[in-house]
Parts: sequence; structure tokens; C-alpha cells
Amino acid sequence: MKRLVLVRREQPLRGGQPLSFLIGLVVALLAGILLLVASGHNPIEIYERLFNSSVGSSNAWAKTLNRAVPLGLAGLAVAVAGSMGLWNIGAEGQILAGAMMAAWIAQIGEGWASPLLIPLMLIASILGGALLASGPGIARAQIGVNEIITTLMLNEVALRLLQWLIHGPWKDPESRGFPLAPLLADEARLPKLFGRAHWGVIIAFLVIAFFGFIVSRTTWGYELKVAGSSGATARYAGISLNKKIITVMVLSGGIAGLAGGIELSGTSDRIVEGVSGGYGFAGIIVAALALMRPSGVAAVALIFGAVQVGGLSIQTLGVSSSVSTILQALILFGAIGAGVFNRYSLKSVKREKKGGST
Repeated sequence: MKRLVLVRREQPLRGGQPLSFLIGLVVALLAGILLLVASGHNPIEIYERLFNSSVGSSNAWAKTLNRAVPLGLAGLAVAVAGSMGLWNIGAEGQILAGAMMAAWIAQIGEGWASPLLIPLMLIASILGGALLASGPGIARAQIGVNEIITTLMLNEVALRLLQWLIHGPWKDPESRGFPLAPLLADEARLPKLFGRAHWGVIIAFLVIAFFGFIVSRTTWGYELKVAGSSGATARYAGISLNKKIITVMVLSGGIAGLAGGIELSGTSDRIVEGVSGGYGFAGIIVAALALMRPSGVAAVALIFGAVQVGGLSIQTLGVSSSVSTILQALILFGAIGAGVFNRYSLKSVKREKKGGST
């Protein structure tokens, strides 16, 4: 009897991850045709709408770019931690923490000019996310607590805190019983680039480019990779693992918090329970597709954002939300699968018989 096993290639396939992503996208779209036909839809019409609504016009590009901003920053947060072999699963809660801190500054700074208020809101959002991530970082560094568990649990803590605020101290008296905070003042809104696209696009791009550079081109980034691959080697080289773990987790949380601040001041008109939009969990997929490389996060977030915007728009053609979600999942699984086969190959080997012979 034979069985199939994954064997790591000596060298990745020529073209690397970008080619793998493209192949996975094509395969997923072909599989999507079968899905759409089986559900009684015209695949050409659906794909045309998906394309036009996500990148077919300046307004479509604005929607896609706005969606890509929190995806890219959340993906960067996960990727920065992943560069050291850490898993920040708490980006969702850190986005909420960042949004709450930004909303707090917007309230106490009511009447301040935008050039002062908006930077302070974004700085506060960074501090909010960093604060929420600092606990798991310290716990991992000092007593070895798994950061996956602690960051994941703090998502719920951040959500419950937000719910308490919008049901209580921050509740808008004119919300007619709905759990809503007051509308943001115009001075607290990010200015527009074009259409609905806001300046958060530029901020996110600069942040991603900056961390892509320092992780791949600086001594600090090299030390991260060494510390992540071998703790013993890092200690021999004089690298403080505890300090690196705490620093990386704080930076990771701060980046996710910034996503919350930008989402609040750029896209939302007030802070609500769903301000995080699931971007923190989607950021894990973005980082995985980018192979935990900050340099690849922007491209993946842009494609992911286009898929999400297009997936929402095709529902206006009668495509159910379930089919739309499955279509998005096919694209993601196709890209992930192609990325696996970029580094691994399938080989047939004989099963071991009882007694050890093959």
C-alpha cells in the first residue's frame, strides 16, 4: 500500500509566493464557476460585477482601499509578531482598544482643530492596542505563558468593555434606545484622498513600508528572525529574548490599535460594537498568505479587500450571502493551497508494514 506525503522542496518553485497566489486565485475562480452554475447564477455576470464593484472605477477603488487599510494593518500586526515566531491572535481586541482610545480623545478634545485632534487620536489608538498586547507579552517573556491563549482571551475583554461603554457612559441620549455612541465631530474625521478613500490609506502604506524595511533590512529585524528560529542561538549572540518578546508584542498591538483608530476616524461615523469588523481575525489570514513577511502584507490586503468588497456587491444580483462567503473562502483556500505547493511537493511512499519492513 502507498500513501501520499508532503515533502519539502530543496528550493521553492520559480516565481515564489506571488505566482502561487495567482495560480490559487485562478483555480478558485474556476471552482467558483461550478458553484455559481450549481446555484443557478450566470458566472460571467457575477464575476463582472465582482470586478467592477471592487476595481472597476475610482469609487470602487476607494471602497477597496478603505477595506484594505484595516486588513493590512491587522495583517502587519500578526506578521511582525510572526517574524519572531510569536502568534498575536488578539488583533481583533487590540483594534477595539485602539478605537476606544481614539473615541475617548475625540470626546475630550471636542472643538479642537483637526491638525491637533486627529494625530492625538491616532497616537492614543496606538497606545490602546499596545497596552492590551503588553500583558500577554510580559506573561510570555517572564513566565512562559502561551501568547495565543492570552491574546485570544483579551479579545473578549475588549469587546465587553466596549459594550459597557456604549450601553452606559458613552451612550448617545438621542440613539432611541440603541447602543450607539455620539457621532464624531467633523474635526475628528480623516480628510479624503478621493471619493470615499481617506488619508488612512497613506498612513497605512507608510507604516507597512516602514516595518517591511526594518524587519528585512536592519539588525533589529535580523535579531527577530534569529530569536524566533533558535532561542539558544539568540542567547549565544547576546540577544535578550525577554526584551525582544515584550517589544515585539507591544509593537504588534500598537499597529493593530492604529487600525482601530483609522477605522473609527476614517470610515465609521461613531464607535459601535462592530467597529473592528472582524479585521483582526482576517489579519491572521492576510499574514499567513504573506508568509509572515511585512513586505507582502500590502499586496495581500489589497487583493483580500477587493474580494470582500466584490463579495458584498454580488449579493445585489440575488447571490445569497452563503454563496458569496463560500466564493471568498474558495479564493483564500486556493491561494493558501498554492502557497503550500510552492514549498512542498506530493510524493507517493510505501506504507510501513507491521514489524518495520516496507
